[in-house]
Amino acid sequence: MGMTLVGNQINTAFTKKNTTRVSKHNLTHTEVGTSHIIHKIDTIDNSIKDFLFTLGCFEGEIVTVVSILADIYVINVKDARYSIDKELASAILI
Repeated sequence: MGMTLVGNQINTAFTKKNTTRVSKHNLTHTEVGTSHIIHKIDTIDNSIKDFLFTLGCFEGEIVTVVSILADIYVINVKDARYSIDKELASAILI
């Protein structure tokens, strides 16, 4: 019985950890002043991917939302601030 309890606790912890990783949101679902790690650039438009890459937005990089005003997102990436529209912000998965 003790082994089963431990096994269930491990399985529960493992499941919760994996669920957290799977539930990714895009940058439009965050609050001002929060920093996140970019998990993926999710778009089929290569020009959007290329543009975001030139800004330093790629997997593993930290992005912070500085302000949001009328669907314009000011973000901080690699100690630089950029203004992007909602379409670009929605392509950045965090």
